[in-house]
Amino acid sequence: MEVKKGRPTGILVDNAIDLVYKALPAATRAEIVSGLRQAERNCLAVGLTTVDDAGLGRGEVTILDSLYRANQLFIRAYVMLDPSPENRDYYFKNGPYKTDQLNVRSFKVYADGALGSRGACLLGDYHDQPGNRGFLLSSPEELRKLAGEIYGHGFQMNTHCIGDSANRLLLRYYGEVLKGKNDRRWRIEHAQVVSAPDVARFSEFGVIPSVQPTHATSDMYWAGDRLGKDRVQTAYAYKNLLRQNGMLALGSDFPVEDINPLYGFHAAVARQDDKGYPAGGFQMDNALTREEALRGMTTWAAYSNFEEKEKGSIGPGKLADFVILEADIMKAPAAELRTVKVRQTFIGGKEVYNRNGEKLAAR
Repeated sequence: MEVKKGRPTGILVDNAIDLVYKALPAATRAEIVSGLRQAERNCLAVGLTTVDDAGLGRGEVTILDSLYRANQLFIRAYVMLDPSPENRDYYFKNGPYKTDQLNVRSFKVYADGALGSRGACLLGDYHDQPGNRGFLLSSPEELRKLAGEIYGHGFQMNTHCIGDSANRLLLRYYGEVLKGKNDRRWRIEHAQVVSAPDVARFSEFGVIPSVQPTHATSDMYWAGDRLGKDRVQTAYAYKNLLRQNGMLALGSDFPVEDINPLYGFHAAVARQDDKGYPAGGFQMDNALTREEALRGMTTWAAYSNFEEKEKGSIGPGKLADFVILEADIMKAPAAELRTVKVRQTFIGGKEVYNRNGEKLAAR
C-alpha cells in the first residue's frame, strides 16, 4: 500500500485494516441498537432463530443483554468474544455467561487471513504466486499461549483457519491442551484447506469443524488458481471432515456471504452456484446429504454451542424455536432450494415473523 497525492494506491489486508478501524469514530449505543434490530429483522425473515456472533467486546455483550432483559430482541445469540486483553481479564475472572437468549462462552481467534487475498497461511507456495505462502495474523507463541489460557479458564476456543499450515498449527496447539478425546467442543472455523495427514486430528482431539458451504461455491471459480489442481482437492472437504466426529457445524459467515441459510443448504448438497454451475457439482465427493446438511444447521450446530439440550430439534422440554417453509427442502428439486421462502418463524413458541404480515410488532 502506498499513498500518492493523498490517494491510496493499493488495498489493506487483514491486520493492516486496523489502521482504518482505529481512525473510525466509535458507534453510539443508539446506532448499535438500531443495527441490531435491523439485523434481527433480516435474520427472522430467512428463518434464523439463533446467530453465532464472532469478535464481540464486553460493551457489545452488555448492550445485547440489556435488550434481552427489556424484551426488545427475539433472536438468540451465541457469542464468541474478541480475545482482547480487556475481554480476557474480565471473562477469565467472571467465567461464561448464560441465559435463555444469550450464551457467552467462547473466544474467536484468527490464525490467518483469506485465500482470495493470499492471506491464508499455506504449507507450500501459492500456485499463482511462487514465493508467497501467506502469513499468520499472530505469532505461533501468541496462539499457543491463548490456547492454554482459554483452556485453563473453561472457555471454548474457536479459531479462524483457512490455509493448511494454519489448520495444522492450531490442531497441534489444540492437541497440546485437549490431550485426546474430550468434551470441550473446541472449533476450527472454516477448516477450508486441510492437508490429508491432518484431517484425522479433528477426531483425535474432539475438534468440531465449523464450516460455511457457500465458501466452496463462492471460491470454486478461482480456488484452483490459488492452490493448484492437487491441493484444491483438500479444500472444502466437508464430507471428509464430517467423518471424523460424525458431525460438523454449518453456518453462513454473513456478511461475508449471504445471510440466507438455504443458500448454504443448497451449496452443501449440490455444490453449485445459483445458476446451477458447474454441471454435476464442484468436487462432489465432499458433498453432504440433505439430512447431514440439515443436522449441520440444527442439532449439530446446537451441540457445537453446548445448546443441544435446549435447541436444535423439537422435543419435550426444549425451546420451541422453529420455522415453517413453503416447500419441503428434503424433497424439493435441488435447483429450487435457494428460492424456498420462509412462511413463519417462531422463537420460544411465539410467532416473530410472518411472510404476509412481516415481523410482529408485539414483544
